[in-house]
Amino acid sequence: MMKVSAVLARIYARLRFLFPAPNFAPRDFPFGSQEIAKLHRVTCDETAATIDDTTWKDMLIDEYIVRLSHKTSIFGQQILHNRLRTGLCDTDNDALGRRLGILMADPKKLEELRLCCRSLRDSEQEIAGLLFEDQRPVEPVWVRHTWLLPIMLIGSIFLAFTWPLAWLLTGMVMYLIISLQIRYTDLLETWAGKLHSLQMLLRAASLLGVGNHMLMNEFAKNRVHASKLNRSLTRSPLLSAIPGSREYANWFLLANITHYFRTAKIVFENDKFLRQCYFDVANVEADIALAFHLLESGVWCRVTKRDVSSLKFEQVVHPFLLIPAPLSIELQQRGAFITGQNGIGKSTLLRTVGLNLLVARAFGFCYAQVASLPATSVFSSMQTEDSLLGGESLYIAELRRAKELLAAAHGPHGGIYIIDEIFRGTNHLESVSAAAAVLDQLAQKGLVIVSSHNLILGALLKQRLVPLCVSAPVEDRSQLHLKHGVLETTNGIALLAERGFDASISNNAARVHAWLGKYLAHPSDCDEIFK
Repeated sequence: MMKVSAVLARIYARLRFLFPAPNFAPRDFPFGSQEIAKLHRVTCDETAATIDDTTWKDMLIDEYIVRLSHKTSIFGQQILHNRLRTGLCDTDNDALGRRLGILMADPKKLEELRLCCRSLRDSEQEIAGLLFEDQRPVEPVWVRHTWLLPIMLIGSIFLAFTWPLAWLLTGMVMYLIISLQIRYTDLLETWAGKLHSLQMLLRAASLLGVGNHMLMNEFAKNRVHASKLNRSLTRSPLLSAIPGSREYANWFLLANITHYFRTAKIVFENDKFLRQCYFDVANVEADIALAFHLLESGVWCRVTKRDVSSLKFEQVVHPFLLIPAPLSIELQQRGAFITGQNGIGKSTLLRTVGLNLLVARAFGFCYAQVASLPATSVFSSMQTEDSLLGGESLYIAELRRAKELLAAAHGPHGGIYIIDEIFRGTNHLESVSAAAAVLDQLAQKGLVIVSSHNLILGALLKQRLVPLCVSAPVEDRSQLHLKHGVLETTNGIALLAERGFDASISNNAARVHAWLGKYLAHPSDCDEIFK
């Protein structure tokens, strides 16, 4: 009998795969960044090298995940978030590369797999917290005796015809039913959403096991159990077939409350299987999203490994840019001090390098023609701001972030440090002095890529950082180049006139600039400061 039922279930599953139900539009519930980050928060290893919140914000990773996760549910988004936060080891990264190659080789089959996962997008609540954090609710003793309530209610009503005081008993029973419904209303509503998401997960696992794809063998093994577990979480179809029966069952039998405790027991008794099912399905959906993304991307390449003291990009671009501005950069043993005119793209260059390093660490590819990179963490300081509520001035906030970078550099998980306009919150002399000291120490611990308008830092730190200048032809600002040396011709004064400032302001500014330039543009005796 067991074999016959298994065969019938397999035939039914194949028929459902070959002749699917009419297409429906997934609801694609909007999830916030906190919900997408839930899996990482409840499963992360606190001792692992993860990307901190400041770097995450600086590199616009939330916006990047949105671009990656078109037609992807909360499950796939959580996996993409987790990979970007923690990175993958070399073995896992190589395995991901092989899976993506297989998926991208057959776009038609790839689309079929995405259709198998489409029901996941109908999930209305994230369930990582349920599977990896929540505890099984304690079932009250009275739940097993709710069948007595309709008997007591009907009995008290009949008794009231001969004994009027029985109406008090009727009122007491109704009060008990109503109070229990009110008490559990919010919990039941939340649980219904989580249970629906669980069933969408199990449904996707069942469908993925039927497609006979070489990457779906694990789903084929567990398909029958996933289907059976899915059915066990469903309420009786009779309650839906008879109009109003579900509502009567809820109010007079407390069926919704007993269903909650029954299904909670099933979920937590099968928590190990459900967790594995979650990871299997969510990883497949994340892989599908990456495969489609690469098929639609213009420039990308697999990354080869380098040691932590060097990196190489050829024609690297930022995936957000509609008109790419490719650049090539190679660093060996020393970091880079980046200069360039206002608006030339120094900050974009830093974000391009930072995002590609994170993507390479998480997925094994990046947006370049050739890339040879270390699999290391990235720490940045690019959008530091003052805080009225926190009581921090800009300079205090910059000092706090600099201290965090130094702590990371001296900790067990160093990395590459990307900094834009360090210490702009204080006067010029103190800014240069503090920046030189901090950057010198950071550069002794790892690669530092920093941009600054304080050109004197290039001379002060030339033993630690290679001076590089970003430039572009006037006729085509998208054709960026990096050349050795610091910026020779600044444009801050020229922009005054271009932006409509009075000529007297521009002229006076130019005279002050020429005077200061005699003292600051050509510093001497810098070599002896940092030995």
